Amino acid sequence: MTAYDFVVRNGTLIDGTGAPRRAADVAVKGDRISAVGAPGSLRCDSEIDATGLIVAPGFIDVHTHDDTALIDNPGMAMKASQGVTTVVCGNCGASASPYTRAEINHFLSLLVKKPENIAPSFAGFAAKVEAAGPALNGAFLVGHSTLRMSAMGEDLMRPATTAETAEMRELLDASLGEGAIGMSSGLFYPVARAATTDEVAETALPLGKWGGLYTAHMRDEADDILAAMDETFEIGRRAGAPVIVSHHKTSGRGNFGRMRETLPKFEDAMKRQEISFDVYPYVAGSTILRKEMLDRAERTLVTWSDTMPSASGRDIADVARELGCTPHEAADRIHPAGAIYFMMDEADVQAAMSHPGAMIGSDGIPFDTHPHPRLWGTFPRVLGHYCRELGLFPLEDAVRRMTAYPAARFRLTGRGTVRAGAYADLCLFDAATVIDTATFEKPISPAVGIHSVFCNGAAVWRDGKSAGGRAGRVLRLQELQAESRAGG
Repeated sequence: MTAYDFVVRNGTLIDGTGAPRRAADVAVKGDRISAVGAPGSLRCDSEIDATGLIVAPGFIDVHTHDDTALIDNPGMAMKASQGVTTVVCGNCGASASPYTRAEINHFLSLLVKKPENIAPSFAGFAAKVEAAGPALNGAFLVGHSTLRMSAMGEDLMRPATTAETAEMRELLDASLGEGAIGMSSGLFYPVARAATTDEVAETALPLGKWGGLYTAHMRDEADDILAAMDETFEIGRRAGAPVIVSHHKTSGRGNFGRMRETLPKFEDAMKRQEISFDVYPYVAGSTILRKEMLDRAERTLVTWSDTMPSASGRDIADVARELGCTPHEAADRIHPAGAIYFMMDEADVQAAMSHPGAMIGSDGIPFDTHPHPRLWGTFPRVLGHYCRELGLFPLEDAVRRMTAYPAARFRLTGRGTVRAGAYADLCLFDAATVIDTATFEKPISPAVGIHSVFCNGAAVWRDGKSAGGRAGRVLRLQELQAESRAGG
């Protein structure tokens, strides 16, 4: 019995495509699934009994800031413990490469804590990731803000010149040629807010040449969200690239209920160009602490502060009382810092999440002292709370949104389905018990109900702890495209 390395037996297969679950055995050889057969038809000396468990593809976290976490924390427990086997990095305009400056800009410090982890070329950064031997796969976007900082230094409160835009375009072109899968933007953030639509669209032109993607943290997710959607779609059209809107939300009490406007707008635009979006399953977002966002939020928690480390995990109102000032003044005094903002409506979150165009992304920030619970809880929360407890969608559809659908949208050939010939990225979980345990009070806590996780055939999570597998890879654009042409 040596045809396979191991066989998963007696499980219930949900293959990622949305097809009905079925009883099946799954055989793995090397980094690939060798066979999927009827129960009892596949035998091996090494067998995993999956009785009572769902056997699914490994989940794809389409919105992360794990760029350098793959280097500094290669075991990636916060994601492996959720069943995630692939992370898409470089979102919201921020990436660790190509960055050509010596000093780490404060915006980049959200995802880069060590200067040695940045690189002036994508090829150089990818080599650092591979040298770290991460447990999970990484696909990487190039951040428009990173390109801006490379071309413009700290002089960012203005549009780029024609020459600076050309420099950004050349850096993106080189990065795509070295394997980056696309470009992200974060026009919401101060470092990129002055960028014009023309600047972003002109920078993004190499996407059409290489077949890359455009993902966008839009310029506005509140009052002016419809105009921001139009801008995002225009940039994608001009670049000749598929568009993915990041963490779609309508934020602030005055915008509660506006999914009734944004979702039909998505549907109309989807008739003319390839557009999709990702969602996280929480009513609170998390990013840098900005005093102008305090009035929009029902509540604000501090996630980290370089100036006042003791503020981490505390309500900004509590910090303000200690400092004897207003919350807005406190935000200035503890800057630079991060925060969690409670600013969305639960009905809107559910409407976005259940839309056919929605994927799931965590948007967790891995280096926060007191992170948003989505860093550890996103995928089990969808499976347990929204699928099982609320019945928002069938389990097969929940898995599809985390596997085959994002694999198709991000062109991650060979990932996202359980079938012969696909990569052996697998998650075995208990549909009756899977749930997130991470909370806003105790955010660093692994989920329950995730039994075993394999990435490229190597076990990365088992029985509630890391299993030691380190077979993750950098998923390069050209390799993905070649495999697609070969029918992978």
